[in-house]
Amino acid sequence: MAEIVSMPKLGFDMKEGTLVRWIKLEGDVVSKGDIVAEIETDKATVEVESTFAGVLLKQLVEPDASVPIGDPIAVIAEKDEDVNLDELLGKQKEPKKKEKDSTEKKQDPKVEEKSKDTQPEDKESKDTQSEDEERIKASPLAKKMAEESNLDINEIKGTGPGGRVVKKDIELVLATKSERDIPKIAKVDEQKKQVEKQDEGLALPLAYWGTEALSRVENRQPLNKLRQAISRRMVDSKQNIPHFYVTKSVNVESLMSIYQKVNETLPAEQKVSINDYVIKATALALREFPNLNASISENVLVQHGSVNIGVAVAIEGGLLTIVVRDADQKPIRVISQEVKEMASRVRSGKVRAEDVEGSTFSISNLGMFDVENFAAIINPPESAILAVSSAKKEAVVINDEILIEWRMKVTLSADHRATDGVEAAQYMKALAFHLEHPLRLLL
Repeated sequence: MAEIVSMPKLGFDMKEGTLVRWIKLEGDVVSKGDIVAEIETDKATVEVESTFAGVLLKQLVEPDASVPIGDPIAVIAEKDEDVNLDELLGKQKEPKKKEKDSTEKKQDPKVEEKSKDTQPEDKESKDTQSEDEERIKASPLAKKMAEESNLDINEIKGTGPGGRVVKKDIELVLATKSERDIPKIAKVDEQKKQVEKQDEGLALPLAYWGTEALSRVENRQPLNKLRQAISRRMVDSKQNIPHFYVTKSVNVESLMSIYQKVNETLPAEQKVSINDYVIKATALALREFPNLNASISENVLVQHGSVNIGVAVAIEGGLLTIVVRDADQKPIRVISQEVKEMASRVRSGKVRAEDVEGSTFSISNLGMFDVENFAAIINPPESAILAVSSAKKEAVVINDEILIEWRMKVTLSADHRATDGVEAAQYMKALAFHLEHPLRLLL
């Protein structure tokens, strides 16, 4: 039976994606799980997997085309299957609609006359548009680099196939532009030296040189698409979600000991991180507090059945959240392996749709950067996010005695519409229990 492959939705604010290239061609055999195409979003380049098996019957979208989410991009059918594409895609009614429009125009002579008058102009407009599209030949990456660098891609000579503008063409323009700026800087330096020579012994303030000289240290960079997407989401989150914060210092003495002992027995590629333990503990605690593993949709609190933990990963130009599904049910070593694999795909630009969508709660961990404490912004439409700081040895007072312990601060940012301070504090207590008894996490 013929099936439609659609443009996937990667993130709740995604509206469309750009089809970068086809991996499977028409007539190719496709197995379930095969990569069919690559698409580009504001966040990353994503591999589209087929959820069907058969033959790629028809590519419905050309490379470099922008496609709204949910729109069909390909048809997969059984070998030698007779498929009516118009019927499958729901287009069988279009000819009748056109015929109806034509009848309506014949009934009104004025409309028909006006249509005739404007027809040549419309044709000319379409021809001009077609010429422009033909003239602008560039790879998606080249277009993105040009846009981020405020370059007019129409003025750049392409060296790719058929005069296509590619990455190295943009890099060449940017390098040439930088070289042109050098004489300007040298000119400012020369002017400064001349004034210094004329006014020997006179100390001049830095402001004397004016904005032209100071501009050498100013670097204005337009936000890339990922940063723009992050900006939109975080502004929306802070403006529309009533955040409140709860911080707890957790005793991780036992966790640090277990972490070191376990990793001593594992090869380098299989070592488990502190963050893997945090993911497991976070997920187990969420079982008890469904209001934190939830989202709000049109004044309805949706408590999710699965605990899917989103983990923020730093990539060039911003952050991307990868998703560990059913983290409460998976062993820590499985969680660790999945995080490594997804992070590798994200950083190499080969992320899959399931890697980045469907999270129900997020974690932002800055422990590796020697951070004492911080609060994270909720990732919409989720109702909470956990900020994890560095594990450090600290002096603590226990039973009127000063002891040195491994401590780690964790801060919960929560949506006050979904929960309250008492419930958030109870969750943090449950989370601390799991982290302070790490052997339970390994069971």
